[in-house]
Amino acid sequence: MTFEFDHLFICTDIGAPEADRLVSLGLVEGRANTHPGQGTANRCFFFHNAMLEFLWVCDPEETRSELIRPTHLWERWAHRQDGVCPFGVCLRSTTTDEDSIAFPHWEYRPPYLPEPLSIAVGTNSDVLTEPMLFQTPFGKRPDRYLPEKAQPLEHSIGWQEITRVESISLTADRPSPALQAAIRQSRRYANDTARIGLRVGGEYCVELGFDREIQGNRVDFRPELPLVVNW
Repeated sequence: MTFEFDHLFICTDIGAPEADRLVSLGLVEGRANTHPGQGTANRCFFFHNAMLEFLWVCDPEETRSELIRPTHLWERWAHRQDGVCPFGVCLRSTTTDEDSIAFPHWEYRPPYLPEPLSIAVGTNSDVLTEPMLFQTPFGKRPDRYLPEKAQPLEHSIGWQEITRVESISLTADRPSPALQAAIRQSRRYANDTARIGLRVGGEYCVELGFDREIQGNRVDFRPELPLVVNW
């Protein structure tokens, strides 16, 4: 296996008040970040194998700058209520092999990353009807973070590992080549990482499955948040 699922982002209102619902369910919030030069900020929840990120634009000038513009993060955030998919799926490399990227991509070097690090962004970054794809060469499972970077992983609701990520949209039956490649590779390694899938539906939504969904429980965060969780 050359990659693993790392995290999902969902574009939210400024400050991500939508995340408060997860806190009320018993999730413990982890470290929040800003991304200097990219103009975004987040709130995050960490699990043993992956992270859930709520993302918003805090500096529109930075997000619309020449360097950041090809990511289309501004459009994805600003028009999330107007027909643009508000999700991003991040993978992490498990080898140093340059061929480990799961999809066709271009190299993105945001100001907050030290040289020579870069992020591989899928060539579907301008396809705003499907999730943004990106892959980092430096990510780790949260349960393998160094002690000084450790995040809360135990939640009273019991969620431990994300095992399924399914994006729902009107155009899910017409994925771009980049998204097709990511899904194909995910199926290949389905026993080792979260399975990534697509499903046709009437509105943007993402379904997360935790711990192989053996308990048969479900919570729907709509309409405030386009998220459904099964565990």
